[in-house]
Amino acid sequence: MDVGADEFEESLPLLQELVQEADFVGLDIEFTGLRSNLSGPQQISLFDLPSEWYLKTRQSVQQFTICQIGLSVFSAIEGEANKYIAHSCNFFLFPTTFGILDSEFSFQASSVQFLNQYGFNYNKFLKNGIPYMNEEQEKKIRHDILTGNWRVRSSPDKDQIKAVIDKVTRWLDLAKEGDWMTLPGIAGFQAFEVQLVLRQALPDIWTVLKDEGVVVKKVSKQHRWYLQNTSCDRESCWKEKILLSARGFSVFFQMLVKAQKPLVGHNMMMDLLHLHEKFFRPLPESYNQFKQNIHSLFPVLIDTKNVTKDIWKEMNFPRVSNLSEVYEVLNSDLNPTKNSGPEIVHASRCEKYVKTKCPHEAAYDAFLCGSVLLKVAHLLLQKIHGIDPVPESSFPQYLDVLAPYVNQVNLIRAGVPKINFSGPDYPSIRPPILILSIKRWSGVSEQQVYHKFQNLCKFDVRRLTRSQFLLLTNKFKDARNVLKEYRGHPTLCISLYRYWRHSPDVNCVLQVCGIVTAWALLAFIFGRSGP
Repeated sequence: MDVGADEFEESLPLLQELVQEADFVGLDIEFTGLRSNLSGPQQISLFDLPSEWYLKTRQSVQQFTICQIGLSVFSAIEGEANKYIAHSCNFFLFPTTFGILDSEFSFQASSVQFLNQYGFNYNKFLKNGIPYMNEEQEKKIRHDILTGNWRVRSSPDKDQIKAVIDKVTRWLDLAKEGDWMTLPGIAGFQAFEVQLVLRQALPDIWTVLKDEGVVVKKVSKQHRWYLQNTSCDRESCWKEKILLSARGFSVFFQMLVKAQKPLVGHNMMMDLLHLHEKFFRPLPESYNQFKQNIHSLFPVLIDTKNVTKDIWKEMNFPRVSNLSEVYEVLNSDLNPTKNSGPEIVHASRCEKYVKTKCPHEAAYDAFLCGSVLLKVAHLLLQKIHGIDPVPESSFPQYLDVLAPYVNQVNLIRAGVPKINFSGPDYPSIRPPILILSIKRWSGVSEQQVYHKFQNLCKFDVRRLTRSQFLLLTNKFKDARNVLKEYRGHPTLCISLYRYWRHSPDVNCVLQVCGIVTAWALLAFIFGRSGP
């Protein structure tokens, strides 16, 4: 089911009910871009500690925006053994342009090309995207609206409002009391905005929002006074309606947070960064504060990338590179619990994915996340019990076997493979750092070193000294291969990096200590030899 601004408010009550009754929610997000063009020390690398990775990635999140959010709400069917129903929805989003809000964001050409390849509907994103704002933006807008300082400020809105007022003013000159006219094509919070401006500008009209548009009626001043003082149509009530409509998807985000359901994604770190920035608060500079905030919003996170990565080799499954391939393997005969695992059905109005594969459509990927979670949990449960089928499997049982993976989110290209949102991060299990010492090759750069080894294996390279470089890979076999290949090389000497032996800072301290010790020893000797 695809939801844009026109359908969103009408669908909110149903969405709230579904989330409240859900066992868990699958999530996927599509962006206008993923990475800023960082270079040099700002480039993401395997050398980065989680806090360094966070600060670099934070810049990308502030630069790009969300174009589509996919949610797949999974609920166990009452009275049916281990059977789940999935309600999958695509939400097209576009930043709120209201009052002082006029967001800037970038498009990354490769991301646009990628989504185009999979049929992304940019027309719905740009023309009918659901508005949204974070708490800081909402606070500013609320203050302006409720104190009467609010104004229409963006040029397109000003032009539209001016055209509407001119049209209504010309009509009023010929209209009689009780006559009415319709302004078609005005929807969402702009419909409330237009009505509020018209009511402020013209004392002898009244407005009503209907399916066909904004209806303007000519009324007497006495009747106008009566209408605007009825309990359901006071100006303060209108201002709250404008704010509610301008908040858009942020209203549903708060419902999702309040429901406190397990949130499931695949490689979901970027998703969490954008959720925080776009709907909660601007990302803090403190990495630990970011972790605390996310944990308070979503106490139970499960990253299927982290789960499947851990069990894949143990199960002797073939290598996979993306979520769709993970799903295919778990649905194949390679999965020993294929026939006894949970049964998953699509809800009505969500049957699109019954026969059609739509990779990188957010709701489809969200559905795959939830399905993979259930199938992997059943596999783990069977492994613990040693029998198949496992009797009376339930989602609470699945959560129990998944406990070691809860709040452990996969991290791509960093010094640690995952982030722990409910405590300290685990130490790195990356291969050891290698040190490259170069002879007879002056003026060599990090880029030249990278290209030198790229055919053998992929290393991140960082300069240590003028003639020394650190090399780091995420594969142990690559580290072993390069040590073996370059053993005894006349120009390129590669060995394991030892901090106390190779660090320039340590060497500098040791040299200073050596000099001080030598001078102290000399002073002691010559002092004793004196009269």
